[in-house]
Amino acid sequence: MLPEIDEENFNNVTNEILADISAWRKGMIHYIKEENPELNSAIIELANKTDLDPKAVATGAYMAYILIENASKKQDELLNFEEE
Repeated sequence: MLPEIDEENFNNVTNEILADISAWRKGMIHYIKEENPELNSAIIELANKTDLDPKAVATGAYMAYILIENASKKQDELLNFEEE
């Protein structure tokens, strides 16, 4: 089950993206290339195979990835705190 993406997480990520969407996307390409190269390849392949703007498709996929990653980290922190 995926963790809940709260409003704070969404707002933080959205603000970071909108500050400089091109730089953010480029940074995510490099980040995910290190963290999960297969996923990065799949995102780029899908983005290039659609009739949609490839940069927009990739940005959406990267946004979803980082939102889920942040929510997972927060959930893990809460669970670890409760165990102590």
